[in-house]
Amino acid sequence: MADWKQKRFWKETTVAPAEAGFEVLLDGRKLRTPGKARLIVPTQAMAREIAAEWDAQEEKINPLTMPFTRSANSAIDKVIPQFDAVADMLCAYGETDLLCYRAASPQSLTHRQAEAWDPLLDWLAETYGVRLKTGEGVMYFEQEPDAIAPLRSAVAKFNPYELTAFHDLVSLSGSLVIGLAATHKCYSAEDLWKFSRIDEEWQIEQWGDDEEAREASDIKKQAFLHAARFFSLTK
Repeated sequence: MADWKQKRFWKETTVAPAEAGFEVLLDGRKLRTPGKARLIVPTQAMAREIAAEWDAQEEKINPLTMPFTRSANSAIDKVIPQFDAVADMLCAYGETDLLCYRAASPQSLTHRQAEAWDPLLDWLAETYGVRLKTGEGVMYFEQEPDAIAPLRSAVAKFNPYELTAFHDLVSLSGSLVIGLAATHKCYSAEDLWKFSRIDEEWQIEQWGDDEEAREASDIKKQAFLHAARFFSLTK
């Protein structure tokens, strides 16, 4: 996207059907990714979000205001060429999932973790037939050898646009379980983000807030919420 920092050169932004999806046209010209591929997305709703971002640009193009365009670019230029590697990398989060590593104390923290995370692990068991183990502390422990396999099969069924969104849902939260829950919409994206931040928010309560850390967290939150929205637009 850095190469696209140029002046606006078009007047009309439109959406048109394309092979296996929809694309955005700038004065009738097909929009392309930084890798020079045609930017074709699976749904009209997603194409309209991208078109709205381009239509909102004023004198100069600002990529930071175009999250849907960036996500679509990533799906086409990065995820499609290495789909299996991305899927495997994300499934590996299940081996050290945030929800499985619990504090030993104090009770105020352990209660919050259990209250938020146990229902998610129960949901995972009901939905995928997998019961992940939990333990105290941060030392690594192995999950059952076949625990991740059903989750890997589910992730492998995503299309590249879904997997692009799923990448951010998992990597930003630190949890394969939270990422899967977001794709099922069994909790709101806002609540799932709060669940991923229990440890950090508890620390803030004990030691006070840090302006830079809070700003970084807010940026990550917006990226997480965007990923949930992007996933919903793939249908």
